[in-house]
Amino acid sequence: MECEKKEPAITQVDERLLKSLDPAQLDVIIRQVEDAEVDEMWSFVGSKRQQRWLWHAIDHHTGHVLAYVCGPREDETFLKLKELLAPFGITRFYTDGWGAYRRHLDPAQHIVGKQHTQKIERKHTTLRARIKRLVRKTICFSRSILMHDLVIGLFINRYEFGYAV
Repeated sequence: MECEKKEPAITQVDERLLKSLDPAQLDVIIRQVEDAEVDEMWSFVGSKRQQRWLWHAIDHHTGHVLAYVCGPREDETFLKLKELLAPFGITRFYTDGWGAYRRHLDPAQHIVGKQHTQKIERKHTTLRARIKRLVRKTICFSRSILMHDLVIGLFINRYEFGYAV
């Protein structure tokens, strides 16, 4: 099975960036990724009643994807993403007003508003144009959660993280 071979090669965080961190330069890297935009993107598996959400974070200044998680629109999914973002040392999060952000981000580090999430919203448009499973009105959809997450994961790993998967 092709999908069984690809699954272990997919990563949800840009490990190449994390592995390249020299402890002496760590504070420089942290300053480069001090601001992040975080958002979730709707899709579905099988039927529109079976919603699946892509949660991801990008560097506010460069637009580089830092990490992503696929799952339901629940606090646990956001907490998985937050855990993946911990090594980046992000000091400011820009989000929309979704409740999970308000409940789990420190108010001093959390800024709500669409004026600071323009890059991640543009990233959503690009993803919807390139991955037809993410288009709202489409006949192209996944029948299984595994395939849905693999297609999105392979795309992000290839085009955002630069891995030859």
